[in-house]
Amino acid sequence: MAITAATVTGDFSGFLSPDQSGPIFEQAARQSVAQQLARQIPLGINGQEIPVVTSKPTAGWVAEGGAKPATKGAMSLKTMTPKKLAAIAVVSAEVVRANPGNYVNLLRGEIAEAFAVAFDAAAFHGTSTPFTTYIDQSARTPIELGTATQANGGVFADINNGLKALVNAGKRLTGFALDLVAEPVFNAATTTTGQPLFIDSPLVDTAGPVRAGRLLGRPAFMGEGISTAVVNGTPNTGGIVGYGGDWSQAAWGVVGGITYDVSTEATVTINGVLTSLWEKNLVAIRAEAEYGWLVNDVDAFQPFTNHD
Repeated sequence: MAITAATVTGDFSGFLSPDQSGPIFEQAARQSVAQQLARQIPLGINGQEIPVVTSKPTAGWVAEGGAKPATKGAMSLKTMTPKKLAAIAVVSAEVVRANPGNYVNLLRGEIAEAFAVAFDAAAFHGTSTPFTTYIDQSARTPIELGTATQANGGVFADINNGLKALVNAGKRLTGFALDLVAEPVFNAATTTTGQPLFIDSPLVDTAGPVRAGRLLGRPAFMGEGISTAVVNGTPNTGGIVGYGGDWSQAAWGVVGGITYDVSTEATVTINGVLTSLWEKNLVAIRAEAEYGWLVNDVDAFQPFTNHD
């Protein structure tokens, strides 16, 4: 959220007790689900040109001594351009020294989480996106989970209908991105033979920020920030809760990862006013990274909504 004032020690009233444990109730930092499924490519500061096959060579049968058919393939180039994502946190020098609740140490992870949230919002929904393509540009009609009765296959049939829609259009299904709001749906869903529909990956920590498993034999990742079925805590009827599609049609890159800078002398806009850090004895932590995101074929993705 936007800052209206620097963080001061008074914001941590009750934290500075003589003995204090580690932040055992801190939620695991959210990770980008899009980055789990899409291919990562090297990305330079000037961007990256990606060859895209637009037509493939063909072969034909010929008789003995007959002329062989001529053929050719064609390619085009698409450009992934890095865009900057940034955040500045401002704290007082006293907070840095006292480090109440291990706040300063946690801040780095919280900023990284904020970057993952912003990236997925842009990659899936185009929220404040600097990128030209995102998953929600797919023209495919969403398929509603829970419309098929259990006698007719239940959620398994709904997911399989998504597969059918993709293959009928000449697309592939290589994986799923699902929001945690759909987890109860899949926990209760079975195949037509009574087997669990969603199968957890072995030795995966289900308490982590992203739950990994398999669905219809494909990799599936459950995480936050994918669904539009709940907006600011309010249910949104017909909102998307996940996607299945060909994730080879999406790619991302990052220039050098997240960089952090600390300053005590710069000026920072706080509550709409430029504020001198040196004058007020404040410390600013600036984080930034340059990400690229490109979807070659937005219609290679099938959205799913939740019947409930």
